[in-house]
Amino acid sequence: MAKVALNKSSLNKEKRSLKTYNRYLPALELKRQQLMMERKKAEEALAETREHLAEVEQLVRQQLPMLARQDVPVDNLVKVTDVRLTQENIVGTSVPLVEHIEIALTPYSDLAKPHWVDYLVELLQQMIRLRIELQVRQLRHKELDKATRTTSQRVNLFSKVLIPQTKKNIQKIQIYMSDQDRASVMNAKLSKGKVLAQEAKGGHSQAG
Repeated sequence: MAKVALNKSSLNKEKRSLKTYNRYLPALELKRQQLMMERKKAEEALAETREHLAEVEQLVRQQLPMLARQDVPVDNLVKVTDVRLTQENIVGTSVPLVEHIEIALTPYSDLAKPHWVDYLVELLQQMIRLRIELQVRQLRHKELDKATRTTSQRVNLFSKVLIPQTKKNIQKIQIYMSDQDRASVMNAKLSKGKVLAQEAKGGHSQAG
């Protein structure tokens, strides 16, 4: 930190800075608390999506073991044709949000495919949506986590560095200035004493 000048204008500058920091800190602290709350929500939403996806994958494994059969081709039954994301502003942080997912189904004949293919298509669509949702929610959480850490660092900078340092600077300048005042008073008294002594001395000489 730059060396502080020990004078009146420097004292006023430090007092103004302290006022600004004290005014800014509560808003910053509030932002940090809001971000922490939003980050927790994003964390819970992420965990929920992971869980949901795991359940659907488990369903596919349990109820559709026939997928292992080579005689029923099920590749490319379901395809993502469009994903649209929008940006949401959360406490000043821009995070992605799924706006639209378009899935195209490859037409198939009910006669040519077994009955369970319909159920598979339904589950595959769910899985695709959940996987896209999961990726976007991971991004949301990452952005909110980054914003929370940045805001926490700024709160710490203000409360643990800038404010205490500015208070120290103010105290240092005030002590120096009051010392200077005392020294001036002492010097003035000494000068006055010398003048009086000189006058007294002069008076004695004349009397002599």
